[in-house]
Amino acid sequence: MATETQTRRKTEGLTASDWAAGAVGGFIGSILFGLIMQFVIPVPLLEMAIPAMYGVAGPALLTGWVFHLFHGVVLGLVYVALVQLKPLREPARHIGGAVGLGIGYGVLTTIVLSGFVMPIWLAAVGFPAAPPLPNFALPDTILTLVGHIIYAIPVALAYAAIARE
Repeated sequence: MATETQTRRKTEGLTASDWAAGAVGGFIGSILFGLIMQFVIPVPLLEMAIPAMYGVAGPALLTGWVFHLFHGVVLGLVYVALVQLKPLREPARHIGGAVGLGIGYGVLTTIVLSGFVMPIWLAAVGFPAAPPLPNFALPDTILTLVGHIIYAIPVALAYAAIARE
C-alpha cells in the first residue's frame, strides 16, 4: 500500500498537504521576518510602505502585518510550485537540501521583490518615500536579505517534512 501511495504521489503531482505545508511555512516565516522588519530594519516597512502598496495611508501597523502575512503565504505557495522543477524536486524533499533551497529562495526573493518589485510598486502608487530602482542600499539590503532567508527556511523545512512522507 505504501509503495502504491508513493507511486501515485510522484505521477499525480502535488497534494493538498504539500500546498498546506507551503502556506503554513510561509505564515510562520513571515511572522519571523515581520518581527525583524518591525524591530530591526530602520525603514518603517510594516507601518508605511506595505500598506501604501495597497493604497492605505500609514502609519497602519496592523494593516501592514496583515498584508505581510498574506505575502508570506503566497510566497510559500510559490516556493512549493518552484521546487517542482526537476533539478529542485529531490533536494527539496530532504532537510539538508531544503535548508540550501530556503537560503537560495531568500536570496531570490530579496533580489526580485525588494530590489525591483517593491520600488516599482511603491513608485506606481505614488508613495513619496519609494526606494530607488534597483533597491540595493546598504545596510538595509543586508538586513532584508537576512529577513528573507529567515522567512524562507521554515517554508522549505515545512515542505520537506511533508514531501518526505
